[in-house]
Amino acid sequence: MVKKQHPSYLYAALAILFWSTVASAFKITLRYLTPLGLLFFSSCFAFIFLAVYRLVTKGKLAFSEALPNLKMSLLAGLINPFIYYLMLFYAYDRLPAQQAQVLNYTWAIMLPIFSMIFFRERFRRLDFLALVFSFFGVILIASKGRLAEMKIDDPVGVTIAISTSVIWALYWVLNLQDKRESSEKLMYNFLIGTVFILVYSMFVMHLQGQSWFVSPRKLWYGLTGALYVGIFEMGLTFLIWNNALKTAKNTAIVSNLVFITPFVSLLFIYLILGETIHLATVAGLLIILASNWLQNR
Repeated sequence: MVKKQHPSYLYAALAILFWSTVASAFKITLRYLTPLGLLFFSSCFAFIFLAVYRLVTKGKLAFSEALPNLKMSLLAGLINPFIYYLMLFYAYDRLPAQQAQVLNYTWAIMLPIFSMIFFRERFRRLDFLALVFSFFGVILIASKGRLAEMKIDDPVGVTIAISTSVIWALYWVLNLQDKRESSEKLMYNFLIGTVFILVYSMFVMHLQGQSWFVSPRKLWYGLTGALYVGIFEMGLTFLIWNNALKTAKNTAIVSNLVFITPFVSLLFIYLILGETIHLATVAGLLIILASNWLQNR
């Protein structure tokens, strides 16, 4: 039994390591690309990676029944990568990495709520208590512990960061009902999403004069960062995590390991970005994760 567990824990550890680095990668890449630019290029790289992966593993079957797959991915691709990552990158562009990263983790609270809405699960007192605790954790993080002042430096950025959890929970519900193989779903979702992103980019650039680049002279820094994000946030790591769940003897134990990620991510934010990690950030994260544990009870 121990030997059977080893692959799942190894896959989970790799996924956690990769996901823990992406908050720092977002902030570094946003020095060279705008949120719109990071969204477009990382989505392109994710699609290319997933297409190559399917070609290597599936051969001629990799792109069979393309038209039905495209239709099935229309809504999912609109939500993720387009809407979800557009909001997420704007949140990271406005907020310190530690704030954006931890506030995004409120998806752990939103998932059970969406389960109640879409799958008609019963709303319990524990769910209400978990929501109250989670809300307190969010306020603690957003105010950097200044509860008496209730001062939030960037309420727009905080709202965007929290809203990403709602978008992710909606995507999760759609993904749960989609019975296609994981790499197939992801590939077509990113193909559709990249098309949406391109059309939206052309529209915004024409009307508002926005660009994909912060500094065209450092284009390669931005593209390298987008390549890293596209593979280690959007593409490869999801496949690794899927293998962790597939090979797990106890899926619940392995799936809960993902909650190690924000703590490791805060360590990378401190070491790579040099951000001083506020005690309020850690306390708020613990409250949010404790709220999730309370719901799962």
